[in-house]
Amino acid sequence: MAKANVSPKSKKKEKRVILITNDDGVMAPGIRNLIEAVKDLGKIVVVAPDKPQSGMGHAITIGFPLRLHPVKLMDDVEAWSCSGTPVDCVKIAVDKVLHRKPDLCISGINHGANHSINVIYSGTMSAAVEAAIESIPSAGFSLLDYRIDADFTGAKKYVR
Repeated sequence: MAKANVSPKSKKKEKRVILITNDDGVMAPGIRNLIEAVKDLGKIVVVAPDKPQSGMGHAITIGFPLRLHPVKLMDDVEAWSCSGTPVDCVKIAVDKVLHRKPDLCISGINHGANHSINVIYSGTMSAAVEAAIESIPSAGFSLLDYRIDADFTGAKKYVR
């Protein structure tokens, strides 16, 4: 009986890639809290709008070039500011930044509730839906607090 030639795997298992986006903009406190909640779960890549895009729903940019600029958010986090909508951010992240689908896409943490009919209008939720359309596991998160100094402690526990 011949033995199968089995060689041990010499490659290290690659970290999962987690795409983070939102509709409040790349500098919003909610996105920093979202990063903090999951930063040890994989390689974090942020592609988020360069300015607030609340209420954009599933809009995409047509007729204007999209611009990407690197930004410094946190150590060990690759982050990009995008001139487009939250949905644009997911599309450009997959095609131009990652050159592959991420293992997970999470969107938020949005200031204000994304529930009931608001889900249809929310750029944060539409970014998560866009990822799901592309067969990327995804979720969107929000906090019913509009204050700039909102306490995201509870939301971070749910994200985790």
